Amino acid sequence: MEDNSRNLMLKTSFKSVKTIESIYTGGKVDVTEDESTLITTINEDIDVTEMATGKKLHRLSGDTEIVTTLAVKPDGKHLVSASRSLNMRIWDMATGECIRTLKAHEAPIIVMDIDQSSTLVATGSADATVKVWDIDRGFCTHNFKGHGGVVSAVKFHHYHGKWYLASGADDCQVRIWDLQTRKCIAVLQSHVSVIRGLSFSNDGETLISGSRDKVVNVWDWKKKVLKATFPIYETQELAAVTNDQNILFYSIINGLERVKQVVGYNDEIVDIAYLGSDEKYLAAATNSEQLRVYNVETQNCDLVYGHKDMIICIDRSNDGNVLVTGSKDKTARVWRIDVDAEHTSQKYVCAGVCVGHTESVGAIAFARKSTNFMITGSQDRTIKYWNLRDIDFSGLAPASGDNDKNKPDGQVEASVRSLYTHQAHEKDINSISVAPNDKVFATGSQDKTAKIWNVDTGALVGVCKGHKRGVWCTKFSPVDQVLATSSSDKTVKIWSLKDFTCLKTFEGHTNSVLRVDFLTAGLQLVSAGSDGLVKLWTIKTNECVGTLDNHTEKVWALAIRKDEKFIASGGADSVVNFWEDVTLEEQEDELREKEEFIVKEQELKNFMHKKDYLNAILLALSLEQPFRLLGMFREVIESRPEGDESITGLALVDKVLGDLTGEPLEKLLLYIRDWNTNAKHSYVAQTVLHAILSLHSADDLVKIANAKELIDGLLPYTDRHYQRMDDLITQSFIIDYTLHAQE
Repeated sequence: MEDNSRNLMLKTSFKSVKTIESIYTGGKVDVTEDESTLITTINEDIDVTEMATGKKLHRLSGDTEIVTTLAVKPDGKHLVSASRSLNMRIWDMATGECIRTLKAHEAPIIVMDIDQSSTLVATGSADATVKVWDIDRGFCTHNFKGHGGVVSAVKFHHYHGKWYLASGADDCQVRIWDLQTRKCIAVLQSHVSVIRGLSFSNDGETLISGSRDKVVNVWDWKKKVLKATFPIYETQELAAVTNDQNILFYSIINGLERVKQVVGYNDEIVDIAYLGSDEKYLAAATNSEQLRVYNVETQNCDLVYGHKDMIICIDRSNDGNVLVTGSKDKTARVWRIDVDAEHTSQKYVCAGVCVGHTESVGAIAFARKSTNFMITGSQDRTIKYWNLRDIDFSGLAPASGDNDKNKPDGQVEASVRSLYTHQAHEKDINSISVAPNDKVFATGSQDKTAKIWNVDTGALVGVCKGHKRGVWCTKFSPVDQVLATSSSDKTVKIWSLKDFTCLKTFEGHTNSVLRVDFLTAGLQLVSAGSDGLVKLWTIKTNECVGTLDNHTEKVWALAIRKDEKFIASGGADSVVNFWEDVTLEEQEDELREKEEFIVKEQELKNFMHKKDYLNAILLALSLEQPFRLLGMFREVIESRPEGDESITGLALVDKVLGDLTGEPLEKLLLYIRDWNTNAKHSYVAQTVLHAILSLHSADDLVKIANAKELIDGLLPYTDRHYQRMDDLITQSFIIDYTLHAQE
């Protein structure tokens, strides 16, 4: 392997700066009135997400029971939630803290509504009652009984200076409650199924009710008269939640055009790839037949339909404008990508379908220098070369339908020809990669080998043998004639393409290494494993220089942006992490700290030379220099002026010790404990300790973390000549007593 001594900065540090993760697993969804924040239920918890960026603001921890409903104040300051535990909780939206918990009903709360003044919340329960609560003061103001079943809808109404509440239930009734008189003033009956929605007209005169009977009723609620009934036949929504946990937002002004889609739940993320010329999009295969394409900046997600079964593997062209996918449906698809197109149907156009494998397509690789071919590998243990030269990637006609449909009409899907098929391995093929020059490609298999093949003929060029278990990934170096492989034997290996011998082995993962790729112009590697870790390696030294830890399960997927500023990793925990290279920033910070340290060192020397013990002691503590401190205290004690009555030998030093609090005082006690174990330093240590105990009350000392342990830790080492040992024992007793009193 060549020595690539290029003037490149080796990467040593990445930090997770953004994640794409599941935010919705079913249940209630709400949006703040200013449309800035999305609130969703995620198992027993609640996620608060910034709409514009997809950034998670808070995860509100649940009470181990499923959240049944939630509502956010119109002013956006508080969120009210309810769960099957029968508790209602009020959350501060700014801090994400629960500020109040109330036992609300005798059965779970099913629905709730908050009035426009952000003062009251109405709750409808499975116990057939409706209650109204003062949110800020935390007490029930009204308790309405009358429904004969589960309350399924509630809605506040402010009309002519008075407050009313409408409620609906599975008894098919709509009831109107007067909050001033606390009485039911109307019972509206016409629906024949459970009431699902209630709303009032802008002029306040009309109530609209929707039901599972698929009709909408229009009422004059004051006269208790049904004005009209409209058969709908299906549910009409502007913000729709689908049964596969996707949240869709539609624009009324633009003819119900879908303007945003949030994917609430991802299954295992098995492969990812950056898309677009600016790489602001990320394609993800997530144990689904739909390809998911995320806008990295907003986390808006497009679903791309075409495959009939789970997508297993993906790859992209060098410019990011062509994507290829392999699936359990035994086919591979070629997609023309135009992420800047106005409509979804124009963004992702299927340019060709590759049919021929008899089992799942589990590995796929696109040409590196051109768009002329791709290679696929299958569980049928064969590899196929697909000729893409006949596809005009620049002139594809878009689909005429919306990609939300399973089969868009007019979709251009050319049948792609396979020029050769070879039996490649004895077991499943896990990985395929094409060399940067498009002349050879590599395959990795569960049969423990990696093989090198000629692209044009499909002839076997060489075999890399040495792994003790299956090979999960193969990657060519961008500059050197070497191949990297990762394996279930917990290692990464680098192989010579000249004689197919193993040049280096990297050990450090504690489980199977599922992915590997080159970084820093071939000087480094990045790997991901079943241990949930992403590791960074420097090839020349075989050293692991960084471990990225923000996954909780297997990391199946890696994608590196071209500028290498970001690495994306995806795993079985349904999370995509975006890791930013902060090596330069950390080196600059380290250099700045060194410069500051040098300046402070000089200041410390100056203080000591001037015998400015006040500033010298404080600075030595901040620089964590116990030996300097010991020397200063010794100098003060041994230079005590005749007739001086201070404890340490200098009243100013006594004052410094008496003024110390918090972390500096704790740090000094730790130093004293260490000095006290050495007979040479014990006299100094005990003198300083005597000053601290004399100048601080037990109440002061008890505020220090581990105060009792620190004081007790000094007792065994106290010199027998120490005249104030009784003080130490007394302080230990007082601290112990004070701690118990506080408990």
